[in-house]
Formats: sequence, structure tokens, C-alpha cells
Amino acid sequence: MRTYTPRGLLPVLSLWLAALLLAPGLAAAGKPYDYAVVGDPANVTLPAPPLPTLVLMGGGPDVDDAFKWMIRKSGGGNFVVIRSRGTDAYNPYVYAMGGVASVETITIASREAASDPFVIGRIQGAEALFIAGGDQSDYVKFWKGTPLETAIEALAGRNIPIGGTSAGLSAMSRFMFSALNGSITSSAALANPYDKAMTLERDFLALPDMGGLVADSHMDTRDRMGRLVAFMARIVKDGWAGGVHGVGVDVETALLVEGGNATRVGAGSAYFLRTVGLPEVCKPKTPLTYRNIGTQRLSGGASFDMRNWASYQGGTVDYNISAVNGVLTSSQPGGSVY
Repeated sequence: MRTYTPRGLLPVLSLWLAALLLAPGLAAAGKPYDYAVVGDPANVTLPAPPLPTLVLMGGGPDVDDAFKWMIRKSGGGNFVVIRSRGTDAYNPYVYAMGGVASVETITIASREAASDPFVIGRIQGAEALFIAGGDQSDYVKFWKGTPLETAIEALAGRNIPIGGTSAGLSAMSRFMFSALNGSITSSAALANPYDKAMTLERDFLALPDMGGLVADSHMDTRDRMGRLVAFMARIVKDGWAGGVHGVGVDVETALLVEGGNATRVGAGSAYFLRTVGLPEVCKPKTPLTYRNIGTQRLSGGASFDMRNWASYQGGTVDYNISAVNGVLTSSQPGGSVY
């Protein structure tokens, strides 16, 4: 087992090692997962939060305030990070914020790992769960339809805080871009909404306030508004839903959602989109035409009600986005879609 000891933990190293050796069922060599922990991994039992709590992060540099908020809402205990690839760098980062008994990273890169009793046990005992970035196709291939999926939904049923960034954010919405054939740009998605890379998935996770919507990240830096509109057009056109909402989050930005009420923290904006009827033109090898997608941009300190899909007292900038023959414009001065 690989562990990571961040600066400042040397005074508690002996206590942590003792807990690690004595705790029952901890990971051993030859297991189908990787596991790393800082702090005391002994199971903590705390009252469940009163309201469902989510963190929707847009990728790029992590937002400190979002993790601190998750910790506060969780009440402390065991903070679990899951991913399919990458390192345990979240362990020292989150642990240094204080207020948790442990931070654990579990790398789950197979369906065998997603069904392992140790992995499921650590997730079931989490006071907060965070889905790291990476490749969301891994999450579909390795996690969908496994006990891991069931365990995450059980956490949500107990109002345990759940967060995700980048690919992790995509996996949290009812509809998701699965990237099973690689990524896709806005220009390619608008030019052909049935491009082979336009792979969509539904009903991976059922999380509170994430039904009926599709989420995307890196909105500003990777110019993803066009592909989010194309995702929404496909979902409606293919009959998955009569109408769909879209949530886009800029890099270094997070939405803190409690009981459906979303507030923004970080450097960028969040975007809330809503379809109006069917797309005029949405078919293979043909540029998309879909007019008047209602859009609300949340940039300041106001909040957005995700259950009523509205912000009150001028909390958002409201405008329409239209795709016409594969070209995206908006009703804002100058036609900016952001």
C-alpha cells in the first residue's frame, strides 16, 4: 500500500501508523484497487446532514472553499476520494484543511475493484465523497451497474456530501457525455450532433437535484458551450426527455448545492441552460439548428434555485443561445455565449 505524508503530519505519524495497522480489513497487496490514506481511517459515525449536499466543480485548479464547505457540511469523519487513474494528491491537500479524521483515495480501475467488499465498505462509511477528474469513460465502463454505483446512491440517500470535478462532475448528472469514443469539441458537435464521438449515457447515478440535466466542465477555457447545447439537443431529439436542463461550470469554479440552492465560489461563472421544444434540425452529418436556449449566467454572490430553475432579485444575467446551421450565437450584445 502506498501512503503520502504531507508536511505537518510527522507529529501524528506514529498514531496514524498504529491505526493503519490495527484497523480491520485495510487494503493489502494484490488487491484490484489502489488505496492510500492520511489520518485515522477508523470508521466514524456522525449524524446525517439535514439536506442533500453537492459540489459541482468545473475542473482546473481546485477550489479550496468548496472542499472546506464539504468538510463543514459532513461534520468531519472520513473523506473519501474515488478515481480511476491518477495519484493520491488530494489526501494531503484536503487533510491540511483540518476538520476530518482521514482522507482516503481509492483508485478503482476495473469492475472487479468496483465490486470489492473493501472498496464498498470504505465508500459506505464515508462522511463525504469526492469523484476526481480523469476520463469519464472509465467511470461508465468500470463503475456503472456495480455495487459501487449502489453505494454512492445510498450515500446520497443519507444526504452525505458528494462532489466531483471535471469528469467527476459529468458523472454526477442524470445524462452525461460518456467520452466512450474520445472527447469532442464544440465545433465538431455543432457540425454533426451524431458524430461518432457524441456518445451519451443516462441513469449512471441518481443524485438529488441532478435529475433531468446534463453537466459539463471547463466551459470557458475549452469553449464547451456549443457541445453542451448539442448534448441537450440530442437528449430531446432522441426522446430521452421532453425537456432538459444543462449546467456548465468554468474552471477554478464550483457550485455549492444544498437542498437545491446553488451558490458559486471560485474565479469563474456557472451557466444554467433550459431547452425550449425540439431542435429544428438535429440529424446525422448536418449542422445543428436549435434556437432560443434559455441561459442564465451566475457570476456573483447570488444563488440559483435548481429545483425551480430560477435566480431571484437579479442574481443572474439572462439571455438566449441559438445554434443556427452549426454556428452558436446569443442575444447578448456582441453575440457572446458566455
